[in-house]
Amino acid sequence: MKIEVKLKDKSYFVHIDELEKIELDTKVVVVTNPTVSAFHLDTLLSKIDALECHVVTVPDGEKYKNFETINQILDECFLHRLDRKSVLIALGGGVIGDMTGFTASIYQRGIEFIQIPTTLLSAVDASVGGKTGINNKYGKNLVGSFWQPSAVYCETAFLKTLPKREFSAGMAEMIKMAVTFDRSFFEWLENNSLHVEANLQYALRECIKIKADVVSQDEREQGVRAVLNYGHTFAHVIENETKYSKYLHGEAVAIGIVMANELAFELGLLSLEDKKRVNLLLKKYDLPVEYKINNIEKFYDAFFLDKKSFNHKIKFILAKGIGGYIMKDDIEKSLIFKVLGNFS
Repeated sequence: MKIEVKLKDKSYFVHIDELEKIELDTKVVVVTNPTVSAFHLDTLLSKIDALECHVVTVPDGEKYKNFETINQILDECFLHRLDRKSVLIALGGGVIGDMTGFTASIYQRGIEFIQIPTTLLSAVDASVGGKTGINNKYGKNLVGSFWQPSAVYCETAFLKTLPKREFSAGMAEMIKMAVTFDRSFFEWLENNSLHVEANLQYALRECIKIKADVVSQDEREQGVRAVLNYGHTFAHVIENETKYSKYLHGEAVAIGIVMANELAFELGLLSLEDKKRVNLLLKKYDLPVEYKINNIEKFYDAFFLDKKSFNHKIKFILAKGIGGYIMKDDIEKSLIFKVLGNFS
C-alpha cells in the first residue's frame, strides 16, 4: 500500500512493501554503511535501473553524523559528475537518511533523493517528512535543512535482520506517536506483539499515517509537527551528554518520554495510572526508563540549545492524558529542577 504526504510544493508517496523496481533515467549514488550493505545492498541494486549506479559506504554510527562524512558523500557525487537531475538513495537508518538528505539539499543547490529505511525507527519516523541534518558539539541535528524525498520505500523484509535492540529503539518512536496522537493505537500496542508480521505491517501503516498527516499540516515545524518531538527535548541532552555512544536514539527517546511524563504528572496533565501504563509499554520492548543526571544545572542549560526553544524559553511537548498533547513554554524553573532531581 502507499500513503501520500500532501505538501504545497512537493507531495510524494510512502510505499509499504511495494519496492519492485526503481527506474531512473539518470545517474544514481546509493549511500549506505557496512552493516546495512552486507544485508540489503545486493537486493536493492537488483531493483535499480539507472543510467549509472554507484555506491558510497560511510562509517556506521551516530558519531559519524558530521561534516566529515558529508564531504565523503559529496566527493562521490563530484567524482561521478552527478548533475542536477541525478538522484541520491539512502539505504539505512535515520543517520544515513539524515545525511543523504542533507547532502542532496546542498549538492548543486539541491537534487532529488529517495529514502529506503532499514530500521524500524527510520521507517516510522525519520524517513518521512524531510528533516535532514548532522550533529555537532553543541547538540543533535543543529545543522541541517528541510528537504523532502521524492519517495520513501518501507520494506518489512528489511526490518527482519534488525537486532532486537535496534527494533526496540524503533518502538520508542511508535509509542511516542500513540501517546500524543492516538489513544486507541496505544491500547492496540499494549495488547499486540509487533513480532507478528501482520501486526508490524499494521503498526507501520498507522504510524506513517500519523506522520504524513502531521507533516502535511505543518511541513516546517511551526506548530503541530513539534509534537513529534515529545521526549526528544530530554533525549537530545542525554545523547549529547553520553557522546552518542551509550544509547541508541530510540533508547534516549524512551528515557526522554519518561522524563517528560514526570513533568506532565507534576503539572496534573497525566495521571499516575497513565504514566505507569506508558512505562510498562516501554519496558515491554526492553527500553530503558531510568537515567542518572550528574549535574542538574548543566542538564537544564542544555535545553536552550533545543531547536524548539525561543526567546530564552524552553518549549516542552507534554502528554495530556494518553492520546493528547500540550505545548508549554511557561514552566517554572523550580518545577523543572524538581523533576530533574528525580533522576539525579
